[in-house]
Amino acid sequence: MPLTTPTSDRLMRIEQARDRVFQGHGTDLQEGVSPWIAQSWQRCIAMGLQPEQHVGFDAVSAQHMHRVQEASRPLVRAAQPVLVELARAIADIRYFAVLTNAEGIVVDVHGAVDRQDRRADAIARVGVDLSEKSVGTTSISAALTELQPVWLHRGEHFFNDNSVYSCAGAPVFGPDGLCAGMLDLTGIETMERPALKHLVRRSARSIENSWLLSTGHALVLRLNWPGNQPGDDSDGLLTLDQDGHITGANPTARQMLSLSPAVAGKTLHASEVFASPWESLFDTAGRATQELPLWSGLRLQTLATRQGGRATPVTTAVAEPSMATGPKALKDIQTDMIRQAVKQARGNVAEAARALGISRATVYRKLGAPRHS
Repeated sequence: MPLTTPTSDRLMRIEQARDRVFQGHGTDLQEGVSPWIAQSWQRCIAMGLQPEQHVGFDAVSAQHMHRVQEASRPLVRAAQPVLVELARAIADIRYFAVLTNAEGIVVDVHGAVDRQDRRADAIARVGVDLSEKSVGTTSISAALTELQPVWLHRGEHFFNDNSVYSCAGAPVFGPDGLCAGMLDLTGIETMERPALKHLVRRSARSIENSWLLSTGHALVLRLNWPGNQPGDDSDGLLTLDQDGHITGANPTARQMLSLSPAVAGKTLHASEVFASPWESLFDTAGRATQELPLWSGLRLQTLATRQGGRATPVTTAVAEPSMATGPKALKDIQTDMIRQAVKQARGNVAEAARALGISRATVYRKLGAPRHS
């Protein structure tokens, strides 16, 4: 069955919403478009832009572009194999892929770009500024502002010149958790394909994972919720150095673990996330999945892989320390007692510390490395 073409009713609702916003009636209850689109239109108007203005699709200066290319090198390198496959996926629907940095400047283009069509050639050029201040409301500016996947069709773009485009966009986050750019899929005078929002998000996720795994690390942790086996692009990914410090994480892992973007000069340690000795993550690397407790009280399925290593997921139960394996050192007995107290307190460190009559710092120290600010 062919895809359904956009109805004239849909385009008419977009036009009515444009009229209301451009006539100064605000962004509330604009039924034809999403609220964030109307808000972008208003920002464009506030910058002194008018819908009927000609869009130049200007490139930044050579000096500026040199700085952009140097800063974007890790992003572009990680995106290359993903963009090649993506270009194959969209080749038959007359769409092409555009990768920008966090400023909206194009750093790479892939796909079947018709260079004889100025409308395609204008935007599919490395160095072109596709930010909101330059080309108005687009999937590029929307994804970078909203930090989530978006779909824009025809008149949802601010400038009349851009009403020929249909675009899906998704932000791309670096290993530090900050937005590094965005991925855009654009078609010209083609049917509406909102399903591309899913494809562009999956592709952005693949870029994020590829970038994270290409950075220096000693251990990779694949994370998923109990009942879901780690092993694909839907996993949370966390990288550690040899001392257990967290060196990077993909957006999924940051959501699972409630991690904020990295701050320069500060590092987070695995012992501040997992309520079990962080050394065990290295000990079990490449052998089996583990169900590990978090200090939040939740539990995650984890699969650890050393850098350059491979691991085959095999679900195993988490064994409690056995007291029948022979005499233990006093420090090991203390650690077992603390671990048990934390477990009984459902991951509440303060409660476990009060029950044992020790400080929270002692709990962290006994279960792993000291907490880091």
